[in-house]
Amino acid sequence: MTISVLLADDQHLVRAGFRSLLRRDKDLVVVGEASTGDEVVRTARQLRPDVILMDIRMPGLDGIAATRQILSEMDTRVIILTTFETDEYVFAALAAGASGFLTKEISPDGLRQAVRVVAGGDALLSPSVTRRVVSQFAHRPVPAATTGGNRLTVLTDREREVVRLVATGLSNDEIARELVISPLTAKTHITRAITKLGVRDRVQLVIIAFEDGLVSS
Repeated sequence: MTISVLLADDQHLVRAGFRSLLRRDKDLVVVGEASTGDEVVRTARQLRPDVILMDIRMPGLDGIAATRQILSEMDTRVIILTTFETDEYVFAALAAGASGFLTKEISPDGLRQAVRVVAGGDALLSPSVTRRVVSQFAHRPVPAATTGGNRLTVLTDREREVVRLVATGLSNDEIARELVISPLTAKTHITRAITKLGVRDRVQLVIIAFEDGLVSS
């Protein structure tokens, strides 16, 4: 199985570097490139890639706006890849529906694995970004409209507990050890929670967990 990738960055050398790194593995195929936000939207419509590596700061539409528009039209996955690891961009990217947010310091192997993880339907954040997400949500007031966790009532007690642990930043293996279950069972609970709540991935589970008061500071 090959994974098609679209590169979006306004710097030619950056795109060339990513293209070279990804082409080292036969299952990753770079199908197109774009240097502006408007261009990546047009190209995504034409190519329907599995994954888009999206820079934030580009001429015209920025990466966040382009992500929002693309995901409103098609089922693809977007990894925000940038040098700017600020709260503003992290939460804007997650709100737009991005499945990953990585800084450009990521290793070549880490980048290739990130593409595979996101293409497989999981979400991925760098450890430092995950800490920022959890910290930021832990200090946000719970919106009145969602206080009480109404959305979470569709989950079983075990699923709610697993979602709570996801929101604290634990991996599937760590959740399994915490609850004395297998990693596969932990993943199954997460998948069921994602389906029941109608969200894209575990990042959005984290957001709901904090917004609905399942996890708090």
